[in-house]
Amino acid sequence: MTKDFEIKLPKLGESIVSATIVTIYKKEGDKISKDETLMEVATDKVNSEIPSPVEGTIKKILVKPNETIQVGDVLATVITESSEKDTSSQVQEEKYTADDLDEKTEKRSFFSPAVLRFAKENNVSIQDLEQMEGTGEGKRVTKKDIEIFLECQKGDKNFIKLSAIRQAIATNMTKANEVPTAYIVEEIDITGLIQLVNEKKHHFLEKYSAKLTITPFLIKAIAIAAKKLPLANSSFKKDKILLIDDINIGIAVNVNNDVLVPTIHNVIDLNFIDIVKNLNDLVKKAKKQTLIAKDSENGTITLTNFGMTNISVGFPIIKFPQACIIGAGAIKKKPWILDDEIKIRSIINISFGFDHRILDGIYACQFLNEIKKYLENEFDRSF
Repeated sequence: MTKDFEIKLPKLGESIVSATIVTIYKKEGDKISKDETLMEVATDKVNSEIPSPVEGTIKKILVKPNETIQVGDVLATVITESSEKDTSSQVQEEKYTADDLDEKTEKRSFFSPAVLRFAKENNVSIQDLEQMEGTGEGKRVTKKDIEIFLECQKGDKNFIKLSAIRQAIATNMTKANEVPTAYIVEEIDITGLIQLVNEKKHHFLEKYSAKLTITPFLIKAIAIAAKKLPLANSSFKKDKILLIDDINIGIAVNVNNDVLVPTIHNVIDLNFIDIVKNLNDLVKKAKKQTLIAKDSENGTITLTNFGMTNISVGFPIIKFPQACIIGAGAIKKKPWILDDEIKIRSIINISFGFDHRILDGIYACQFLNEIKKYLENEFDRSF
């Protein structure tokens, strides 16, 4: 006996509620094996392959390339043997929690089934629906509203279609912009650190097969500061602050004009060599676009380095739902007073953006001073 099995979009990581279809590898009528890739989807963090949890024949593909879908949406149905179905469906269902389903239901409850069906037929995402000003009763979005939206898209040839990653970034940045964010900036003298890097980088590359730069020192400094001042490694949850034990630092990487944020997990437990190796591996994978979901999940603090573009100071947006973000500017030679003498030193601006619901200014200053202390005097020399 055969039965239809629904393949749904699983939860792909922390705070991810949607994804965009990139490539569909199967068509209706094709055979598919268990764990064989059905399609590829993109989020703001990473591209992920969606495997089939069952073996069978593709009966129906319910999505299209570039379509944005929600966690729990049905991607395809597969005709499979009932015994296989019974076992596999249990595995798949375990991926969803009551919270996942509640979140999905809440998102869609304001749109009628007819509106959702019409939007799906015309490749209009849930995010687009949520941005529309409804003209129906109670400001509900109607079919006419969607038609007007589609006409506006056709009418302006200057529109640039967002990539799947850029769409997800736009959604998350809009959410993050609701956080009351404050910033402080400090100039830090890293002359000694730069001298060490220049002296050791060739030997380091030969010995460890990894590039030595200032970035792993920044990562270590952030981890040490977060260990001492744990509110920086937290998240605001309604009327409470969630303190997070693991210090997982995300590194913003520019890839084809989009930004990916791979994460080094449990940084405080790693030695300096391991931090460098992890960083090198993740950046290579990001550039090659071979990151997997776990490479980018559960980040607690983000580091972004705009210094490589020769920009001195920037004020990056906090990555929701994190409590803070650190920005590193370009390293520049400046006249500097040292021991009552004017000397030329290597100076970097470090900016610290923080959720003011969680951190006060004094606490933020203490955090940035811990980073400064490490970068100026206490940086690793163990290698």
